[in-house]
Amino acid sequence: MSVKRHGLLAGQAALVTGASSGIGAGIAKALAGEGAVVGVNYRSDRASAEDVVAAIAEAGGEAFEIEADVTEEDGVEEMMRTFLDRAGRLDVMVPNAGIQKDASIDEMTLDHWKSVLDVNLTGQFLCARAAIAQFDTQPGPATSASVGKIICMSSVHQDIPCAGRVNYAASKGGIDMMMRSLAQEVAHRRIRINSIAPGAIKTPINEEAWQTEEAERQLLELIPYGRVGVVEDVARAAVWLASDLSDYVVGTTLYVDGGMSLYPGFRDNG
Repeated sequence: MSVKRHGLLAGQAALVTGASSGIGAGIAKALAGEGAVVGVNYRSDRASAEDVVAAIAEAGGEAFEIEADVTEEDGVEEMMRTFLDRAGRLDVMVPNAGIQKDASIDEMTLDHWKSVLDVNLTGQFLCARAAIAQFDTQPGPATSASVGKIICMSSVHQDIPCAGRVNYAASKGGIDMMMRSLAQEVAHRRIRINSIAPGAIKTPINEEAWQTEEAERQLLELIPYGRVGVVEDVARAAVWLASDLSDYVVGTTLYVDGGMSLYPGFRDNG
């Protein structure tokens, strides 16, 4: 594929998993807007992935959709082969695919637990491992100081306990230590690995938390900055972490949360 010759990511290629909607779609559009050719991964909703690709094309960028289940080792490897056939190389991997299956501990089944860990944690491991292997076998890009970048998608709940979502919180805590351990292991190979930890972001997955005035008012009590986040807030952070503007940032989690992780309940001395 041809690539745009301007933007912070000109001449680079990025793969975003879970990119057919929500935060993943926003990141895909933002990376394409900065010149990257983008692979838009989806698991089942091809129509939405095609809509994201069409929106990128309409804005002057280049993208294509790729179907894959990130919990399957063979599926991730096939996704990588398909991406490389289309894009030629990989410079940025954003393992964003994630799910929630909320339940109290009294009602949480083994399937609730395993399915969330499989997508949110194992899926990111498989994607990161595949990306690192590719970074090691291709020449470094002329348009980036690093050999490759991985941006894991975590959550404020890697730090903040979340009753009723023990599976989700555990998966995000695991992402934090996985990301830092991988970053420590491969930084000397000029591979940069970091994470983004969003707070409350307006996406379809959490619509009940902000869709009514009363629900949003209650949510804002947890956000010192006074507004609920939007996908563009996270997308801009992803662009920064993918670009050379953050070239000395390694093994770090960037919180995009309006201050939610500051424990606002203690702002009046508890």
